[in-house]
Amino acid sequence: MEWLFFLRSKPRVIAKDIKSLIVLDKEIIKCSACPRLTSWREEVAITKRAAYRNEDYWGKPVTGFGPSDSKLLIIGLAPGAHGANRTGRVFTGDSSGDWLYRSLHKNGLAKISTSLSSNDGQELFETRITCALRCAPPGNKPTTIEQQTCKSWLEAEMKLLMPTLRVFLPLGQIAWKATIDALLAIGEELPRKRPKFGHGASFNFLGRDGNTRLVIGSYHPSQQNTFTGKLTRSQLDSVVKKAGRFAHAEVAPVAQRQRQTT
Repeated sequence: MEWLFFLRSKPRVIAKDIKSLIVLDKEIIKCSACPRLTSWREEVAITKRAAYRNEDYWGKPVTGFGPSDSKLLIIGLAPGAHGANRTGRVFTGDSSGDWLYRSLHKNGLAKISTSLSSNDGQELFETRITCALRCAPPGNKPTTIEQQTCKSWLEAEMKLLMPTLRVFLPLGQIAWKATIDALLAIGEELPRKRPKFGHGASFNFLGRDGNTRLVIGSYHPSQQNTFTGKLTRSQLDSVVKKAGRFAHAEVAPVAQRQRQTT
């Protein structure tokens, strides 16, 4: 079992020394630390869904999408088996992406309202989308060990983005926990009393740089949630709107705020 321990510790060893998103993304794409997830994503890329049988699937881990100076970070669960695992771009090519990008475009955070392929011209404005896990899990249910193995990638990504980030928008309970765990891992101090995950649940925290940041949750725009009405378009739009407004609100420099309070 030593080889398995080595594989699962590899993301942590590699991620801690990465200094740029470009390098991080290259390392993520090469990752094969979770045998079950690696086998599954590769199998799906070969067997395919009938509707996409003539397409070449990506079939590798999926990186974040969006600029390196983003103010808003959206965190999903994992790539969709026939969405991002097919197209190579997070929340692209499935119904969850349809819902998310429509809301982002409506709130001025995305260039177009759809995200169909990695070369469709989509562009995000001061917003980046990523996932707690980088490979599609069977049944959308990653194991605890898989979540622990993959967390170093999210921690590294957050650390690199932190100078400009102001808002974190996790989609779903697993992403909510992964976001909080990653923030704590990179040295941020969060309030001890935090709300339980729920749609619209939120809290603020004072970053190490002295700037106030917001964590706000949303139900994941999965078919299970959207078909049953657990998540409506207006609910998603409301949370994205709040996240976008906070991210782009004018903030006085730290020194100026300190003078104002003395």
